[in-house]
Amino acid sequence: MRNFNNWLKSVLIGEILEKVKQSRKELCVLDLGCGKGGDLLKWRMGNIHKLVCADIASVSVEQCEQRYLDMRKKNHRQDRLFSAEFITADCTKELLSTKLKDPNMTFDVCSCQFVYHYSFESLQQAEMMLRNACERLRPGGFFIGTTPDAFELVKRLEASESNSFGNNVYRVTFQKKDVYPLFGCQYDFSLEGVVNVPEFLVYFPLFQEMAKKYNMRLVSKKTFSEFFKEKIANEQHRTLMKRMQALEVYPQTSNSLSLSPLHFPLFPPQGTLSRSEWEAASKSVCSICAVPQIHTQLSSGTWAFFVTLMFEVSWSDGGLWLWSHVTFIIKGLSSQFWNVE
Repeated sequence: MRNFNNWLKSVLIGEILEKVKQSRKELCVLDLGCGKGGDLLKWRMGNIHKLVCADIASVSVEQCEQRYLDMRKKNHRQDRLFSAEFITADCTKELLSTKLKDPNMTFDVCSCQFVYHYSFESLQQAEMMLRNACERLRPGGFFIGTTPDAFELVKRLEASESNSFGNNVYRVTFQKKDVYPLFGCQYDFSLEGVVNVPEFLVYFPLFQEMAKKYNMRLVSKKTFSEFFKEKIANEQHRTLMKRMQALEVYPQTSNSLSLSPLHFPLFPPQGTLSRSEWEAASKSVCSICAVPQIHTQLSSGTWAFFVTLMFEVSWSDGGLWLWSHVTFIIKGLSSQFWNVE
């Protein structure tokens, strides 16, 4: 499943870089929550000019930097490799711009993969993370990311007889049901081979409203399954999937998860995902936000409500009222705002 997620990120990142290159040649990218540098090769394949990697874990940042240095050593002289900067910081609590070598640096793309939801522990942390992601984006730039689908998680929780659900691949455990605060709605997510750490629900309509502060407009929001069904129709994406071995190959091996019941087969002679893996993968969404080309400078605390949406997000009846009263509701939110039908 890790290969499947990597394929999805490769497609997402590749398409965005190609789009930005239509108006700019030398791209500057911020990898927010870079981890050990799992996307370094994607940035290399995208032929970017400059990369800034930031993460809360110093050990991960050190490993990311070492992977970059190893990449430089193996790089052929005729192949230009992007320059890189590495920053250890809690991007939910620290302002990243004060740590940049160039205080005036701006970015064409900010990528935040499987990380942003950690910031929804509190309003202050979510705002700081969003500020770090968006305030240095150039007009025409993009903020892209992947995050667990809060609505899908709540739907599965409500269908469960306990405060936990999952299968032999993953498990999600909430502290309690029926009460889902806007911030600090904690759950524990465990996946084979992944560290089990507390995570937090991201109420996407709220996140969307918060992004308007930085003149961002939502371009696309798709679940992993929707993204897969759309992109797999492209021959290049199918070829990349085979090359990355994003699906388990047929015939099955004795230790393959594909021995469990199939849910989403794709070209059986080439590969598939097991039902358990697909359930784990389909709990996430990928989203793209953009800074309009005509950029309006916003003073602190000003909200740009004139932004139009290219992707229609379904609001609950209380959605708009919800954000205008966020400071009042922050202590708790009844389940009426989470449509789990």
